[in-house]
Amino acid sequence: MTYDEAIAFWFSRINYEVRAAGPFDLKLERMRALLTLLGNPQKRLRIVHIAGTKGKGSTAAMLESVLRVAGYRTGLFTSPHLEHVEERIQVNRASVSHAELARNMELIANAAQELETGPWPPPTFFELSTALGLLHFVHRRVELAILEVGLGGRYDSTNVCEPLVSVVTSIGFDHMAQLGNTLEEIAFQKAGIIKRNVPSVSGVSVAGARKVITDIARELHSPLLQVERDFTVESARRYSLGLLGEHQIANAATVLATIQQLKKLGMVVPDSAIASGLRNVRWPARVEVVRERPTIVLDSAHNVPSTEALVRTMRESLHITGTKRLIFAVSSDKQYEAMLQRLAPEFDEFYLTKYGINPRCVAPELLAEILRKYKPNARWVLEATAQDALRAAYDASHENDFICITGSVFLAGELQSEAHRLAGTKTAE
Repeated sequence: MTYDEAIAFWFSRINYEVRAAGPFDLKLERMRALLTLLGNPQKRLRIVHIAGTKGKGSTAAMLESVLRVAGYRTGLFTSPHLEHVEERIQVNRASVSHAELARNMELIANAAQELETGPWPPPTFFELSTALGLLHFVHRRVELAILEVGLGGRYDSTNVCEPLVSVVTSIGFDHMAQLGNTLEEIAFQKAGIIKRNVPSVSGVSVAGARKVITDIARELHSPLLQVERDFTVESARRYSLGLLGEHQIANAATVLATIQQLKKLGMVVPDSAIASGLRNVRWPARVEVVRERPTIVLDSAHNVPSTEALVRTMRESLHITGTKRLIFAVSSDKQYEAMLQRLAPEFDEFYLTKYGINPRCVAPELLAEILRKYKPNARWVLEATAQDALRAAYDASHENDFICITGSVFLAGELQSEAHRLAGTKTAE
């Protein structure tokens, strides 16, 4: 199988990142059957499994950075990607190569073909992603793999793993069609990654959701470290962080608690590695300042909690004196009205657009109607493409102005290269 053939096979599968999953689409039996045909690579790895409404990717990146500095060969599995699908699967922060991807996907394709001769429908895009990541980590002899949940937790395909530690970073409203309409229901789904007699960590502070996680950990005899009971956010303030925002301090505190659990299992993580790992971590499109004067921020907030974190970080960490411009596109299964309601007071001009040809993208005209409701006199324009929106906002900006790109990981990925390219071309006026 060539690289192009591997990619074609992968992307031919049902992808619930493009077409939203229904509540009964997510199950584990097919994933377990696929991995059995592949020799159960998940049983040959030491794993930290991370779920959460927001912060799980940043937490995974911080933990990976610390463990890599401590001398461990790390695997990092995250989703979705920004520009290149290989970003999802990294060893020591190097993405899987084309040759490695093709070789492992050929094994997976053969297993999937055998699977489909039985009672199983074809594996999904994300199931193939998970299998690919696990195989790659085994072949590269990863010493600790960090797996980020794709959706929810309980029925996410990553939940076939047998982790050293299970981590839940936060609970908020997102993916309600699949996970439930209350924080308690969502917490039940996220806490599905907690395993019997396996240590766990929770950064959840909301009372009802917190109780759900506590009860599940107790029922499964999982030794739980819980924020505000066993560790505090303040514990992370003595470290310098490579990621902006108060919410990243909370994520770092969860990382520290996770390291505490790993140390109990015999892993050696010096404080110098913690300090260096947290200071030097990089995680693109998470309030990422790609340049100053004018300031351009690339962000992937795609739900209300992440949008609120972005707004707080803008107020606390970015000191903008000029015009603030928002480039915004969003998926239709998100709480986009609530997101735009929170963003509207923070910006002076709005560039409403869409990303690619993804059918989940909300029409810019609908976003304009919502914006009129919350900021009737707002200055806004509709742009046919994300690139048009960035170019228009950039051309209108002076050195003290601010451009923020947010609303979707798909938007951030589409504009990442162009934002960085423009960052090197603007001259001071």
